[in-house]
Order: sequence, then structure tokens, then C-alpha cells
Amino acid sequence: MTITSPHNEKLKTVRKLRQRRRERDHLGLFVAEGEDLLDAADAHGWAAVERFVAAGSGLEGTEVEPEVLASVAELASGTRALAIYEQRWSAAPLGRLCVYLHGVRDPGNVGTVLRSAAAFGAGSVAVGPDSADPFSPRAVRASMGAVFAVPLVRAQPTQLPGTTVALTADATVTLADLAQDLGQRAEVSLLVGAEREGLPQSVLEAADHVVRIPIATESLNAAMAATVALYELTRRITPA
Repeated sequence: MTITSPHNEKLKTVRKLRQRRRERDHLGLFVAEGEDLLDAADAHGWAAVERFVAAGSGLEGTEVEPEVLASVAELASGTRALAIYEQRWSAAPLGRLCVYLHGVRDPGNVGTVLRSAAAFGAGSVAVGPDSADPFSPRAVRASMGAVFAVPLVRAQPTQLPGTTVALTADATVTLADLAQDLGQRAEVSLLVGAEREGLPQSVLEAADHVVRIPIATESLNAAMAATVALYELTRRITPA
């Protein structure tokens, strides 16, 4: 049966999951939108709790009148499919290369870090205090499907594996200099903070190494800094 009303209870759940982190946390669910993201979920073995498709699209799922589907979608009239998935959180960071995010509040940055982590073979992304929800619509979209590929874990800085390497703009040692000293089989956790605030002093003091990326301007945003650092590290070590 085709859903024809925007007041359908299942579609109300979609709206709540899109709009409220509290609802996502409470239910342990999230929404992915667009055929490419749903294909990525399928490719990595994520079964949808519920899949909604525009009526007449020929796609597999619960059919919804196109204008009704558009009313619950982020991309509005451009959406032909969206789905609800269960969140997955690992018990502990995985792999020899972990990216830790502390206070990264922009969900677009969080999603882009996930995408970079997947590109460079990081074993996991650890989400620390005050960071954006990696299962928010913007983060999921920015991840370009990496949210289904890279294990996520909630963690504190003290729970990170291997050598901890913190990025900050005013360190004396460069990441490239440190990377030369790391063994190919080194286990590394890369710590990234928000663009303006950076990592808290307590986190910097507890890290094994504090390094910078030499640039001509004041700063890079968190996603760009993490991407550059992942490239430099994976030149020197063997990732997960």
C-alpha cells in the first residue's frame, strides 16, 4: 500500500530522527537519504529497518507519494529513496590508526572526517565530548557512505590505543617530522579538535606527542586538518 499522507506514523518517525539528536540517541536509529547512500549501506551489509521510495520510481521499498516523501526529506524533491538504520557503535577503537574528534561540533566536518578515514584506511573514528552526532543527517550525507564503512566508537582521550598524536596550531614539532620517526607498524591515535578552540589543554598535556601542520594561514578546519594528517601518517605507517 502506498503512503499518501505526511501524517503517517512511520514518516513522523523519520522527521523526528532527522531533526532531533535526542530521538536518535533514544531509539538508536538514524536516517540516510538518497540512492547512493542506500547503495553504500547495502554494500557494507547494513539492513534497513525501513526503506521508503517514491511511488513509481521502480525502487524497492515502501512506496510513498513523491510529494509526501519530499515533505520528510532533507533534499526535498530530489529524493527518491531514504531509509532508517540502527546505529552501530564499537566497544573500543579498532585498527592501528584511529582518529579521535574532541569538540568538533560541525556535523559536516564529522562526516568528512569519516570519509577521509575510510579513504586512508583508518580502523575507526572515536567521537569524544562535545562533538557532533556522526549519525545526524548532515554528517551522514557528508560521509558519502563512509558512515557505513568505518567503525565508530564513543571514547575519552584516555581510552585511545597506541601512540597519541595531538594536532595544534602552535606546536614546535611538525607532523611530518614525527611521522618519520614512527615505525611502519606503529599504532597511532590522531587527536583533532575544533577549528577555533582546538584541543583542551588537558588533552594536549596527556598526549604522547603534540604536532602541527605547517601552513601559511592561521588554521585549517577540522576535516581538512584530519585529512592532511591522515595522508602524512599513512605515508609512514601501515593502517588497518
